[in-house]
Amino acid sequence: MSDTATLSPTKAWMISLRLRTLPLALASIVTGSAIAGWQGQFRPVVALLALLTASMLQILSNLANDYGDAVKGSDDRGRIGPLRGMQLGLISREQMKFALLLAVALSLLSGALLIFVACNTAADVLGFLCLGVLSIIAAITYTVGTRPYGYMGLGDLSVLIFFGWLSVGGSYYLQTGAFHAVVILPATACGLLAAAVLNINNLRDIESDRQNGKNTLAVRLGPQRARYYHVCLLAGAVLCLAIFALLELHNLTGWLFLLAVPALYMQARYVLHETDPSGIRPMLEKTVKCVLIVNILFALGLLLA
Repeated sequence: MSDTATLSPTKAWMISLRLRTLPLALASIVTGSAIAGWQGQFRPVVALLALLTASMLQILSNLANDYGDAVKGSDDRGRIGPLRGMQLGLISREQMKFALLLAVALSLLSGALLIFVACNTAADVLGFLCLGVLSIIAAITYTVGTRPYGYMGLGDLSVLIFFGWLSVGGSYYLQTGAFHAVVILPATACGLLAAAVLNINNLRDIESDRQNGKNTLAVRLGPQRARYYHVCLLAGAVLCLAIFALLELHNLTGWLFLLAVPALYMQARYVLHETDPSGIRPMLEKTVKCVLIVNILFALGLLLA
């Protein structure tokens, strides 16, 4: 039986929304909020609105990714990853365009509400409005447009910026009203872990991406060096959190994140030794879970410290 016959339109939309990727967006907000709480400045309403806005931006990015790859032919039936609605003909271009416009509108609405509740100065309002618009543009142009940056190997850098520095630093600033260098290390760790998820995705699709001209960083590095790069991302994230704990925390609970290190080690070992791209496929969901666990343990350690 064909994929089209076994999928309903509703199921096709759920696949394109990729709700399983939402922990990536949520983890960075949780980390930024935990740092604010550690300093006694946690604002629950602001944190919830930041979670909502980050989720909408993630969904927008997922839909735009599907649209851009389908239009460019990168998502063909030869790819190892799951087939999506536009690939299967269950979602038309017009329907996806409408969904993108709706996601943009909802992102703007939740972002505007967040700014209204959290910002107290005109400079902050203007600054976060600009960051919001930039985030929407980045979410769309990853695969959409004549020169999408995801096709030039810049996706990993974008993930580090938006899922790390901006998300963690932004959620922290909106709750504290200030920015401190103490945020940089955890924010970098978040970004590196999110980049690891993207790298797993790109390792899985490395052959089809190369054939379709999608020059992700994994394609540019090649299969083996992309695997070494993955290990560096995981190790770099742990190192950033360890340095932060060493410099800022004076309680053993601040090292709770180390409980996730065995899982990260097992993943790194598996990725290094698994040379078949199809064998990488199960690691995507496991990597997302690892990212969430590391950030939750770090946040919990901060609050207990």
